[in-house]
Parts: sequence; structure tokens; C-alpha cells
Amino acid sequence: MNERNLRDLLYQEFSRIGKSLSSPKRIEILDLLSQGPKTVESLAKATEMSVANVSQHLQTLNNSKMVRFKKEGTYVVYELSDHIIGEFISSLHSLSEKQYPQVQQIKQDFLNANKSVEEVSLDELNNKMENGEVLLLDVRPYAEYERAHIPGAVSMPLEELKEKADSLPANRDIVAYCRGTYCLMSVRAVELLQSKGVNAYHLEKNVQDWNEFHSK
Repeated sequence: MNERNLRDLLYQEFSRIGKSLSSPKRIEILDLLSQGPKTVESLAKATEMSVANVSQHLQTLNNSKMVRFKKEGTYVVYELSDHIIGEFISSLHSLSEKQYPQVQQIKQDFLNANKSVEEVSLDELNNKMENGEVLLLDVRPYAEYERAHIPGAVSMPLEELKEKADSLPANRDIVAYCRGTYCLMSVRAVELLQSKGVNAYHLEKNVQDWNEFHSK
């Protein structure tokens, strides 16, 4: 086999990753799985697709070795096949924001639609937590919190927060975070807390961002 044939075979293998990412929904699924393992049913709910459609997308991702699965009772649970895939998806976000002005515009439209929600930076949050000035809430599903969370954060899934908001300390600032820039759960949490008269803020970053911040 000559060098040209070897190169063709090599890039053919590389292209398998590209083909598996040709669907926006499959990228969203990988984004969700970067937060932790999930059942087919929970992915269907999060992506607002049918279980059948999600299963088809997962099969494509499984064939390209982007995900793997295991059975837990009557459920099938999927996860990323390697942590590097989560890093790849994060890089894809950054590249898209840099290369495509419309991505930045969509992000700006999102921020403009939530002007009442004040944001804190990782540096500000770090200082406030070191001084005991803030209560940090992780409003993702508990399974995601259990897999990884910002040290000191309290698990308070959004649905649970709706029931327990009145029991939170009213004399202490609260910061909520979720899956990152493109996740609305923490924004909704802050809006709810503000409606209760609580000083609440939104952290746009996620657990991975926090870990990178502390590794510098």
C-alpha cells in the first residue's frame, strides 16, 4: 500500500468524527453528556425529541465511538466514551464563536433578553466564597452535581428550588450556576429568587470553567 492510499485511509477515519457531528441535535446530545451520564429518556426530555429520534442519534454517535452505554435495570444509560470529547465540544463552542459572527449575535441576544439578571465572574465568585459572603447553588439535576460540581456548592435542582426558595437565607447573596453559557437554568433560578426579594446572581461559567480557572 503506497503513501497516498495510507493518507486516504487516515483521513477517511478522521472524517467519521465530522460525519457524526453533522447534526445539530447530536452536538446538543454530546453537550448534555459532557455534564454526566444520562438515560435515553432524560436526553429526549432535554432535547425535546422523541425517544426514537434520540436513540437513532445515539446509535450514530456510538458507531463513531463518541459515546458508550450500559444498562441499569430497565434503562439504557449513555456517557461520553472519553473525557477528551467534552474538551473537544468546548473547543467547538469557542471556535464557532470566533469564526461565525451570528453565534456571537445569538449569544448577545440571549444576554439582552436577560438584562435583569446580573452576572458574576469566576474571580468575583472565588473571592466571595473564600470570604463566606455567598451561597452557591448548583441548579442542574442532582446526578450531574454528584458527578462533578464546584467545591462548596449546594445541590438545588431548579424544580426543587421552586419549592424551597422561601427557605433560603434572605440576608445572604446567592449565586446560581448550571451547564454554562448556553444553559438557561441558572438564569431562571436567579429570576425566581429575585422575585422573592433575594439578592441573586448568575454565573455564566460551568464546572469545567471553574476547574480551568483554578489550574492556572
